[in-house]
Amino acid sequence: MIYALSFSKQAFKELEKINEPFYSKLKQVIINLSLNPRPQGYIKLKGREGFRIRVGDYRIIYNIFDKLLVIDIITVGNRRDVYESRD
Repeated sequence: MIYALSFSKQAFKELEKINEPFYSKLKQVIINLSLNPRPQGYIKLKGREGFRIRVGDYRIIYNIFDKLLVIDIITVGNRRDVYESRD
């Protein structure tokens, strides 16, 4: 089954700020999430909803909605910034 991808405004803005070659790697991992939302190395987050996958120093935080076949990309960013609470 192929999952649809949905991006939050924050995730879309953060992804646009990332330079090559990291942008291409992140883009490919996100596309692959639509085919396999639980790839090797994904982790359920503690203390907040969602899952994360590592891509070098970057992290993709996302939710999986199996009944709707949707992957919701919450945020994308460097590991030092991505877990901070944003209001």
